[in-house]
Amino acid sequence: MQQHIQLAIFFGLTALVALITYLKCRRISRDPNDSKDYFLAGGGLSWVVVAGSLMMTNISAEQIVGMNGAQALLVAWWEIAAAIGLIILAKWLIPIYYRYNCTTTTELLERKYQDKGIRAMVSVLFMLGYAFILLPVVLYTGSLFMKSMFQWQISITALATIFAVVGAIYAIFGGLRAIAISDSLNGIGLLVMGVVVSGLAMNAINWDLSGLPIDRITLIGDAQSSIPWTTLLTGMIFIQIFYWGTNMVITQRALAAKSVAEAQKGLYAAVVLKLIIPVIVVLPGIVAFKLYGDVGDVAYGQLVGDLLPPWLSGAFAAVMAGAVLSSFNSCLNSAAALYTCDIHQNYINANADVRKIGTRVALAFTCIAVALVPLFAQSESIIALLQQLNGLYSMPVLAAFICALVFKNVSAGAIKSGLVFGVGLYALFTFVWTPLHFIHLMAITLLATILVTLTLNRLLFKPTQSSPLSAIKS
Repeated sequence: MQQHIQLAIFFGLTALVALITYLKCRRISRDPNDSKDYFLAGGGLSWVVVAGSLMMTNISAEQIVGMNGAQALLVAWWEIAAAIGLIILAKWLIPIYYRYNCTTTTELLERKYQDKGIRAMVSVLFMLGYAFILLPVVLYTGSLFMKSMFQWQISITALATIFAVVGAIYAIFGGLRAIAISDSLNGIGLLVMGVVVSGLAMNAINWDLSGLPIDRITLIGDAQSSIPWTTLLTGMIFIQIFYWGTNMVITQRALAAKSVAEAQKGLYAAVVLKLIIPVIVVLPGIVAFKLYGDVGDVAYGQLVGDLLPPWLSGAFAAVMAGAVLSSFNSCLNSAAALYTCDIHQNYINANADVRKIGTRVALAFTCIAVALVPLFAQSESIIALLQQLNGLYSMPVLAAFICALVFKNVSAGAIKSGLVFGVGLYALFTFVWTPLHFIHLMAITLLATILVTLTLNRLLFKPTQSSPLSAIKS
């Protein structure tokens, strides 16, 4: 009987969000050939929606399940450091993106170098990262949460398929506008319910965290920890600058605002929310360690299932499902935007039906993501694996943006060569030789890529006569 109540509330609230989203979107006319309308919601998002959609895209199951699965305070650094990345995006990068009227973040590189190839190359790196890393991780962690909470006998792959189908429907038929509206609705519920879960978790241990090992409640990680304190001085800040400042999945929300000022207000609101989020994504995992021991990524689902009454757990499952769908369909929409705008319209057909091409791309990425879910089910710590694998494309791409924004007269050929070098170097560090913590190696990869790019530019390529984009005033 209890499970029936949970399921009824879960499906009821999920359907309600879908209905409200549909009603808000159905009367808005759309041009299927207008990429800005489909991929950037026509540039009409308010700062509230920008902030809410940012948070829901970022704080999905891979964050809530993965960070709580670490069962240690140390992972809060991912959230604390994120505030720096958001501030850099708001203060410096967003005005530049708007000045150049960018639909995708990679478009900025083409405008800088007057070279379609560099834009396409960076887009391919983003799309490979989305297809083979981010999308399957989102599906896996969301499915793991539902399975551990409801104790369903259905396989994780089957649950992932259900999430993938629903997420694809949002991305294909509603575009960014539908995604952003559903994000805002689910975001309110996630914040409220997340704080409730944390409060109930602390109450379950009488608000007493004593007796926990010191490594579970410290912010100063030693050399053997998941985040050694020295990494805060090297790669951590660069990871945040990449994620918040150049990553299409995230930056797309700010590009869809009504104006630069509206985008900046949304980003600063997200900074405030980021400093609250550790209460939701870290504290319950620590409590779960005290209650159950080292149970890993099933910690959050088990805690919610044990502490919440049936009607409330059903509501929480609904907003968690919304968080999963938010990250998944946002990533699909971004992948479709990158392929359609950066590759298809540039090389195949400039007048293509944006919606039709975007639909095909979304379906292809959905199939790849579902097929890869079983591989990620074998990982020990999903959040550490996600951050480590992201380095395969994040640092080379960030190096390209830094060369464009900071240095004068760097040729497109040198940038492309640097990208290839950066991917190869980090792949070597990840799969062959790992002398240091992966966050240190990400910083080394970034700096080495910039150095190689500038060296090749001087020795082999003819420099372009241009000024750094950072010098342009918005």
